[in-house]
Amino acid sequence: MSIIRDLTQELQKEIPKDEILLVLGARQAGKTTLLHQIMDALKKNGERVYFINLEDPDYLGLLNQSPKNLFKILPIELKKKNFLLIDEVQYLTNPSNFVKYIFDEYKSKIKIIASGSSAFYLDRKFKDSLTGRKRIYYLHTLSFREFLRFKGEEELAKKDFLNLVISEKEKIMLAYQEYLMYGGYPRVVLAGSRDEKEDALRDIAYSYIKKDIYEAGVRQDEIFYKLFKLLASQTGNLVNSSELAFTLAVSKTAIDNYLYVMQKSFYISLVKPFFKNVRKELTKMPKVYFQDLGLRNFFKADFNLYSARADKGSLLENALFRQLLEKQDIDQIRFWRTIQKKEVDFVIGEKKAYEVKSQARNVKIRDYELFLKSYPGIKLNFVSFDCPQKEISGHSVFEVWNIGI
Repeated sequence: MSIIRDLTQELQKEIPKDEILLVLGARQAGKTTLLHQIMDALKKNGERVYFINLEDPDYLGLLNQSPKNLFKILPIELKKKNFLLIDEVQYLTNPSNFVKYIFDEYKSKIKIIASGSSAFYLDRKFKDSLTGRKRIYYLHTLSFREFLRFKGEEELAKKDFLNLVISEKEKIMLAYQEYLMYGGYPRVVLAGSRDEKEDALRDIAYSYIKKDIYEAGVRQDEIFYKLFKLLASQTGNLVNSSELAFTLAVSKTAIDNYLYVMQKSFYISLVKPFFKNVRKELTKMPKVYFQDLGLRNFFKADFNLYSARADKGSLLENALFRQLLEKQDIDQIRFWRTIQKKEVDFVIGEKKAYEVKSQARNVKIRDYELFLKSYPGIKLNFVSFDCPQKEISGHSVFEVWNIGI
């Protein structure tokens, strides 16, 4: 029996509604498993459920010919409510046309729940004609609470992380160090030894990512992988496309396209700067973070324990980004930085700000006086790992796993 994902439970609440449910996420993040979990729950309730994987060329060919061919493939009875689960819907030549037809003609009889691996297909193939008909959800690799459940720590995953006894906190710290190293791909988390985990990440990097590269029309895959490695070593830094283009001896246009594909395939995120002046925001460079810590460490070729790493700050910063991603839309996650290089790592909306410190005792509040003066309504917090301090000059200090819970 598979371990239930948080998004599975969220989607089950939305099933009675009329909208098409579309789940997007990276390959190997668990979308197919999620669809099967929903299918099992529906079948237990006595519902009529059908599952189609569009990696099957026969199904794909028929549905590309006409949406009506669905009734040649499946014994759907329109006298009753049916649930149609479609895996890898982006392979359809015109997925927008297919789901619109089914929705408009059989809204009360066929409920579509579909998955897709690459959001650039959503941009290119799904049209505005689906406005008001679909709801989009994103399945990330495992959150830390899901990670704990996958490691058999069900009770620990339910705990209030802000109120742990000593033995529970020790378990959390140990588990989070593994999460920092290997991330949250389900296959990687369930692998046994270090070698098996690294082999699983290698397979994801060089087999599954290669599919995204090929399907996006990228032909210089060696440059694409070199870019991955550069970004892994520059986590939390500003992304300058021109400099990357010079380093890799390709055009800036190519770099921008590769970055687009990486984002739309859910491997990296580019975080924009926080400004009250929108024009300034649009002209400033973003920062880069990986959506999975294990994949970042794979491309950096560093699986050392947190305590033994030279990149504690950037790794912890990427970990905090991953925590924030659980509850925040990417457009709500920003960073603040001045020309004089005064900066705050993350600003959420206009309410909270977080600064990462691997050594919280070294914090100097005067470094943040300009931010505090400029944005008195934004609460500044500090984030660290295994930090005994709870407060610095009136500002809260949180363990990284307590953010976004």
